[in-house]
Amino acid sequence: MAFELPPLPYAKTTFGDLISEETFNYHHGKHHNAYVGKTNDAIKGTDHEGKKLSDIIAAADGGLFNNAAQVWNHSFYWLCLSPEKKEITGELKDRLEKSFGSIDAFKAKFKDEAVGHFASGWAWLVLDGGDLKITSYHDADTPVAHGVKPLFTLDVWEHAYYLDYQNARPDYVSALLDNAIDWDFVALNLDGDGVSRADQG
Repeated sequence: MAFELPPLPYAKTTFGDLISEETFNYHHGKHHNAYVGKTNDAIKGTDHEGKKLSDIIAAADGGLFNNAAQVWNHSFYWLCLSPEKKEITGELKDRLEKSFGSIDAFKAKFKDEAVGHFASGWAWLVLDGGDLKITSYHDADTPVAHGVKPLFTLDVWEHAYYLDYQNARPDYVSALLDNAIDWDFVALNLDGDGVSRADQG
């Protein structure tokens, strides 16, 4: 069965000025969709056909890895976003405060990682051996390929923000961190329950 472009879990108009409908049209409708199509083309008639997306990522390299990983990363990224402002609560709040000192300190460190990442890629909050860590991966690289559990990501490829923020990546990162993250989904990922929603196959 071929992979499909997953529908957005919200309307493209619900983020207002934070993320425009035009950005969703290009980012989801064109970029993400292109990765899906290229992945399907690459696996057709091969041993990868019929496998889960995460299994393909673990075994692939080159163009197939790049496209399959971008399908997974984008599917996960959409789930990390919320058109309604949410607060960090419960176990996630406790874990972040223990790991980084405070919620503000966590956001500042995450912003530094996202803004300081050179060129294209992804900033991540991951669970690594029981520890919360902030990191980033270049281009299409993904935690799925490194044996760590993804909890939250921000896309820092220019196509994620350029139409709305031009070259001001710091403004994009701050706007989303403070107003548009589904922290309930991030908390769910502490137990691994949310991660499978980004997988297909």
